[in-house]
Amino acid sequence: MRQRHLFMTLALAACAASPAFAGDVALGKQKAISCAACHGQQGLSTVPDAPNLAGQPELYVSTQLKAYRSGKRQHEVMSLMAKPLTDDDIENLAAWFASLKIQVVQ
Repeated sequence: MRQRHLFMTLALAACAASPAFAGDVALGKQKAISCAACHGQQGLSTVPDAPNLAGQPELYVSTQLKAYRSGKRQHEVMSLMAKPLTDDDIENLAAWFASLKIQVVQ
């Protein structure tokens, strides 16, 4: 019983410590209009060298966009696209792409 209580306490603490994202999905959708040429209107890629962004976790999208913006990650197009993005823009874009649900049909 004591182990279960300890586990639950640690699990709740981990959830509370995880980063909270305050991105605005509607603003992200607006900002993503310029992304649609390569990543598609619904985050599903339209070109072979661009990844699908629909359903990607907010943390992943945010981290990658910040890496492109800073120059830590290089790509001819993405480095230019990410350069003018603000932190709010990035969080909004991350919220938008994370909000898109992908359904696998068999």
